[in-house]
Amino acid sequence: MGVEVIEGFSEEVQEKLGWYVYRLIDPRNGQTFYVGKGKGNRVFSHARGAVTEAIREGGSKDEDADSLKIRTIKEISKSGLHPLHLIHRHGLESEDIAYQIEAALIDAYPGLANVAGGHGNGEFGCRHVEEIAKIYGAEPLVAHEDLILIYIGKALDENRDTYDAVRAAWRMSKYEAEKRKLVLAYDGGIVCGAYRPTAWHEAKKEHFPHLSHDIEGRIGFEGKRADDVWDLYVGKRAPRRKKGSQTPFSYIAKMEN
Repeated sequence: MGVEVIEGFSEEVQEKLGWYVYRLIDPRNGQTFYVGKGKGNRVFSHARGAVTEAIREGGSKDEDADSLKIRTIKEISKSGLHPLHLIHRHGLESEDIAYQIEAALIDAYPGLANVAGGHGNGEFGCRHVEEIAKIYGAEPLVAHEDLILIYIGKALDENRDTYDAVRAAWRMSKYEAEKRKLVLAYDGGIVCGAYRPTAWHEAKKEHFPHLSHDIEGRIGFEGKRADDVWDLYVGKRAPRRKKGSQTPFSYIAKMEN
């Protein structure tokens, strides 16, 4: 007799669970393919999202909506199976604690389908001791003008150079972007590139040949290396992102004297 497949917790169970961290496991190979945190019936929301995507004609071309997570769930369903939902730790006192456990698990399971890394992974994730010493030994970034700071770690994993990694494609306001005349790229907590945008465009292949397809609702820039301030910023320690932020970019205001 197989294990009963449930699609949600009762209100009583939800109350007792509190904040929890969970894993989604592919029953075809026993591999964890997603780690998350939440309350209530959050653990079941991904499967419902996959069903919604399947109903849409032709699916979605948005790179986030049509993520590896959704595709994996669809493939599992096509095989006549269901993702295994594992509550890894529950009864957690706060969302902050759940964030930290989620981030540690994401580090522990390489190749996950998570669109974004766990909370704090960019600053507190798994690193060599040499990297730790480099990051915390670096001088902090001081903004001498209004600028945009963009995390490019995931793009670098795709073997893009720093310029191509930082220039597209971001879900940001073109109006706000054009106010800033400097874009800094950072990875591993350290600024690794500085560029002066000359034009901002919609994220289409005609402007950004390295993109696999046009991405609606996102923009990118054409520009040049900011040699005038390169040495002023590159190698500096980037500020930490706000807790819970899933956005890879920040608007940094000029530091007043």
